[in-house]
Amino acid sequence: MISRCIAKINGHQISGDSYYLYEMHIESDLEYLRHSLHQCAELSGHESATASVLLQFLKNQQPAEIIENLGGQGIAASYIFGNDGPTLLFRCEIDALPIDEAHLSLKYKSQNAGRSHKCGHDGHMTILAGLAQKLSQTSYGQGKIVLLFQPAEETGEGAQRVLADPKFKAIKPDYVFALHNLPGYKKDIILCKEGTFTAAVCSMILKIQGVASHASEPEKGKNPSLCMSEISKIADALTYNQPEHINFQLITPVYYRMGQPAYGMSAGDGEMHFTLRAWTSENLDKLISEFISNIRDIEKKNKLKISIEFLERFASTQNDADAVRVIREATAKSKLEYHSMGSPFKFGEDFGLFTQNYPGAMFGLGAGPDHPPLHHRDYDFPDDLINTGVQMFLEIIDLIIGPRALIDFHNQPLV
Repeated sequence: MISRCIAKINGHQISGDSYYLYEMHIESDLEYLRHSLHQCAELSGHESATASVLLQFLKNQQPAEIIENLGGQGIAASYIFGNDGPTLLFRCEIDALPIDEAHLSLKYKSQNAGRSHKCGHDGHMTILAGLAQKLSQTSYGQGKIVLLFQPAEETGEGAQRVLADPKFKAIKPDYVFALHNLPGYKKDIILCKEGTFTAAVCSMILKIQGVASHASEPEKGKNPSLCMSEISKIADALTYNQPEHINFQLITPVYYRMGQPAYGMSAGDGEMHFTLRAWTSENLDKLISEFISNIRDIEKKNKLKISIEFLERFASTQNDADAVRVIREATAKSKLEYHSMGSPFKFGEDFGLFTQNYPGAMFGLGAGPDHPPLHHRDYDFPDDLINTGVQMFLEIIDLIIGPRALIDFHNQPLV
């Protein structure tokens, strides 16, 4: 069921389950769009209202084709400028996080309790919407531009579902691009690097089954505490938290539980949750294998049963060298500052699955050195980043299919 939401667009109050049926007329309306998307924040796999807002906006931007329900609630809007030339795909995310922002004084704060855009996906969507506005007013002599509004990024499921959707097969991108806003860095600075841009990440759940007993007779049961302690030590021993090193790997405990708060009982079960990360998917697989091997040894030694579940797998984002050179040149043309990163980012991004299948790159867009961090309850996307993001994407397009193209798709890559 779609939650009800209220917003003001051009001074008109709009409410109801159908959401925001309005027309955009001027460039400043992008800010209103961002605020509207912010208000109807929805979790991964449940982005139906968000998709409705986006569709209403995109239909006014006259794309050649709109694909709906792509990999769930995803949308792809295409602009075709000729049968020749490359297909460029620009991707953003449309899901929000399970974080409440009722404490904020924002006039446009989320109307869905316990859900809000604390990763800036409302801003990323608005940047692609602004790009759609520009493309509807622009003519190129070749190529196709696809704007992908991807669902379920936060759970690591969306990219896989989009790529597996038969409707995506016809798109066949030659290059893929994306950005992510980055608090803690100078506003409008562009951050990028060749090779690994974000880590490969997965989450792991261990469920440990022992035998409960009376607290006065723990020897008659199998308390999982020693087993859990040993697993914690192994997780720490396998961690090599040196981001500058190619063999970086990190196991982070995120949740532990054992038994119940019943003081006459010796615990008979436990649960441990971890995130594991490394710079490449191959290194992550090795880390997982080694961790599991140690867990099985501990299981056998302690005569307990341990089930293992994996979820939220993110492939590492691998930036293509040619795509990075285009981003660097686009930064210069936009008169922005470019920072070549020394180490990748430790967070996961399911755009990595696109870069595993197509050449392309992701770059970071600085949101301000003192801006609240991503996933923080006080975070809000800075509206003044919207035009910067749109400009960067336009320059990338111009450098690939414009008259001053850096990439020749008939005679191989960059000059």
